[in-house]
Amino acid sequence: MAYTLGIWDGHDSGAALIEDGKILFAANEERYTKRKLEIKFPYNAISNALEFAGIKPSDVERIAFPTTELTKTISRVFPGQKEAYYKFRRRKMLKPRMERLMHYYKYATTTVGVLPMCDSASKAMISRELRHIGFSKFALVSVDHHAAHAATAAFTSGTDRAIVITLDGLGDGLSGSISILENGKLERKVAIPARDSIGIFYEQVTNLVGMRELEDEGKVMAMADYSFPFAFEENKLKDLYKVEGLQIKAKYGPVKQYKVLDRLLWTMPREQFAYMAQQLMERIEKTLVENAIANFGIDTVLFSGGIMSNVKANMQIRGIDSLKKWYIFPHMGDGGIALGAAMYADYQLKGTHTYEFENAYLGNSYNEDRVLQALKQETNLSYEIDGDRFGHGAELIDNDEYIFWFNGRMEYGPRALGDRSILANAGSDTVKDKLNTFVKQREWYQPFAPSILRSDAEELLEDVKGHDRFMTMAYAIKKDKKEIMKSVVHVDLTARPQMVGEENPDYLSLIKAVKGKTGFGVVLNTSFNIHGSPIVAAPEDALLTMKKTKTRYMFLGEYFVENKEAAK
Repeated sequence: MAYTLGIWDGHDSGAALIEDGKILFAANEERYTKRKLEIKFPYNAISNALEFAGIKPSDVERIAFPTTELTKTISRVFPGQKEAYYKFRRRKMLKPRMERLMHYYKYATTTVGVLPMCDSASKAMISRELRHIGFSKFALVSVDHHAAHAATAAFTSGTDRAIVITLDGLGDGLSGSISILENGKLERKVAIPARDSIGIFYEQVTNLVGMRELEDEGKVMAMADYSFPFAFEENKLKDLYKVEGLQIKAKYGPVKQYKVLDRLLWTMPREQFAYMAQQLMERIEKTLVENAIANFGIDTVLFSGGIMSNVKANMQIRGIDSLKKWYIFPHMGDGGIALGAAMYADYQLKGTHTYEFENAYLGNSYNEDRVLQALKQETNLSYEIDGDRFGHGAELIDNDEYIFWFNGRMEYGPRALGDRSILANAGSDTVKDKLNTFVKQREWYQPFAPSILRSDAEELLEDVKGHDRFMTMAYAIKKDKKEIMKSVVHVDLTARPQMVGEENPDYLSLIKAVKGKTGFGVVLNTSFNIHGSPIVAAPEDALLTMKKTKTRYMFLGEYFVENKEAAK
């Protein structure tokens, strides 16, 4: 047995373990430290990966990590700098007097890329951390940032011939890449420089409208729909970016662009500013994909990178006439490149290029004994094994109650997909308001998302192509279904659905039971967490969240749990 461990020690750090062409485990450090988008070395994720596989550090032959650019290397040598930026970015401090200069410094340095000695210095720092936790004999492999992103999409897609596009903020001097996957070979054809990053553009917009970059871009996307719409020709940002063939070109460098955006924002409401940014990004992405299809004559396109979390832009891409098949890796941001690094390292060494990836349930699971042990520590909770948890859960949902649903292995990625989820009636404004008030505490303009039976998707949504298991695209809902989906639809009558099939039998059974009550196989599904905190990992996390939010009902594995304090 040959094990390869992938690790990522940057934004949304994590670890992934593969064995002879099979993905065994993948999780992010935030789930264990309880710090959203953790940036520390992934000690806990590594430990949980080894424990899941039942192996020791000495059993791991190869360890891969991505990204050796200058700024990442500096943060490895001086981890205090990384922690300071984490607090600055997440606004866990009062606004510094030099806040603007700090942004200028970041944008001036992050486009530098990889310099001589960066690779060896990064390897030295990574090796030191690994030896500290018991690794001794291993081959350490560095992987290009966008190669890791491309590997996640290419090697889990289940297709053998495709265009592979990565787009994100930046990494190793690039903001994107275009590769061809064919006959088991992944070959990069185009590199898009960091200076021309559409991701940095959207990050700057997020920061300037008063939100946290690298975290709140989804809020900007949602807020954009509250602007009065206008034609692209009237967009004051339209000249900042253009597509030339297979390249994205920025008018200005990142520092000057930030200044230009700041001055423009001063002249308009932030909703209008967000609309302009979203409209521009959709135009740029769609044009790039159209050009790539025309250039290479391949109508299957695979995507990864943080930009691909923008489900509204993805919806525009899906509408391209020449695009016949698409796939977006579900952990598209940097949190997914630990797995990408491991896969790319094995691809380089052994040519492995295909992994079974029917679902994203790759994290921890907990047996009945562990669940019962956690329950016995509680005094104000009643619990019992529920022999009809699917029917019981459906009944509560039908009665306008929301439920916590903790089952099976933890999802890999930013979306709750029915194993660490909060579920409710998709057609109830009452329960949506209850969730926002007591649990999620989110901005009013952020919509919830639906989980829909795959067999019901075409009846509820427009333009369904394929089986979107991972909530990676927006879809327009059918107008006559607005009432039954009003708690999961955005103001523009779109939703970000998870289409549920046989990949999660328990969740499928629950939604089928809901359909038996309501007539439609759809539920509101939001992540099992309090806003600003990571999704829960262990039973203890679920119980703590239940008490903090004064939630009444939870299905914890085979157990039905009721909070007596909430009942009062």
